Amino acid sequence: MSSALTDLLPHPIVQAPMAGGVSVPRLAAAVAEAGGLGFLAAGYKTADGMYQEIKQLRSLTGRPFGVNLFMPQPDHPGANPGSQAAPGAPLPAAGAIEVYAHQLTGEAAWYETELGDPDSGRDDGYDAKLAVLLDNPVPVVSFHFGVPGGDTLEALRRAGTFTLVTVTTVEEAAAVERAGADAVIAQGVEAGGHQGAHRDNPETDGSGIGLLSLVAQVRESVRLPVVAAGGLMRGSQIAAVLAAGASAAQLGTAFLATSESGAHAVHKQALTNPLFVRTELTRAFSGRPARALVNRFLREHGPYAPAAYPEVHHLTAPLRKAAAAAGDAQGMALWAGQGHRMARELPAGRLVEVLAAELAEARTALSRFPAGDGGRS
Repeated sequence: MSSALTDLLPHPIVQAPMAGGVSVPRLAAAVAEAGGLGFLAAGYKTADGMYQEIKQLRSLTGRPFGVNLFMPQPDHPGANPGSQAAPGAPLPAAGAIEVYAHQLTGEAAWYETELGDPDSGRDDGYDAKLAVLLDNPVPVVSFHFGVPGGDTLEALRRAGTFTLVTVTTVEEAAAVERAGADAVIAQGVEAGGHQGAHRDNPETDGSGIGLLSLVAQVRESVRLPVVAAGGLMRGSQIAAVLAAGASAAQLGTAFLATSESGAHAVHKQALTNPLFVRTELTRAFSGRPARALVNRFLREHGPYAPAAYPEVHHLTAPLRKAAAAAGDAQGMALWAGQGHRMARELPAGRLVEVLAAELAEARTALSRFPAGDGGRS
C-alpha cells in the first residue's frame, strides 16, 4: 500500500488542499508537473464548481492529482448515511450563534456588509461531489473532518481512486483503518487552517499532538501508510518525518506563498510580515479550531466564538470577503502553520525542486553517521 502511494509522486511531497480559493488548478498543476502531488480543495465549492476545476487541472497536467472533500457535519439529516464522522456530536445551540452574531454587528457596520446566514447548510454538498468523483474518477481523494463509510471507500477503490483521511489522534487512525481507507494524513497541531479532528470537542481545544509524536504513535498503531502534515516548511523537516515513519509529507503554508497560489496578496505578505509574530488555534472565523495568524479579529472575537461549524463560517464569510476586498489583514482569516515565517516566495514548481534538493541533502547528511552515533564521529 505504501508503494501505491509513493508510485503517485516522484518526490514525497504533497501540496495540501487549502479551501477558500487557495488551492487552484494552476497551483496543483505546477506541483504535479514538478513531481509532487497537487491537490484541489472542494470545500465550500459546489459540485459543478469542483468538476470545472478538475477539468481545468486535467487540461494543465497529465500527472496524478488529488481532490479533498469535507465530511458532512454530524447529526445533519442529509448527511451521508455511511459516514462515520463525529459520532454523537450535538448540533450547536442556536442561542450561542445568535449571541455571537450580535457581537459581530459592529464588524458588519465597519465593513458595510451584512452578516451571512448561519443556516446555509451543514453538508457542503458532499453527496453531489462524491457522485461526481465516482462518475469521473480522479487518482486521489482525501477526506477532512471525519471518516467516510466503508461502502464509500470501496466504491472509490473500485473506481481506481486512492483514498486518504486526515487524523489527529491514534484513535482516529484506527477508525480510518477499520473503515478501509488506503492511507492516513497525520495532522499535527502545528498545521495551519482547520484541524481535521473527527469530533469537535471543545474540551480538547489547544491540546493537540505535535507532528513527530503523532506520526510515531500512528505508525505503531495502524498498518496504513502515513502522510505527515503540520508546520513543514523545509526539506530537512520532510526528512525528519520520513525518518519517523511517514511515506510522504503534506505542506500547506509553504505553498500558500507561491506565485500560483490563489491566496490574497495581503495573506501572502502577512506570512512574513513582522506585525504577525505568532499563530493561534481559534474558532473566531468558522466555529471549528483552525490555526491562523493572530490579528485584531482573532484577538477580539476568538474567546467568544461558539463551537458551531459551519454556522460561524457562514456567519463570518461576508465579513472576511469585505476585509479582503479592502486589503485589511486585521479582519481576514489568515490561515497559517507554525512555520509561517519560513515561507518562500517562489514559483510552486521551483519550491518542489528546492524541497527535494533539501531533502536529498538532509538524507545524505544523516547517512554519514552510523546508527546510534548521534553525530559525534
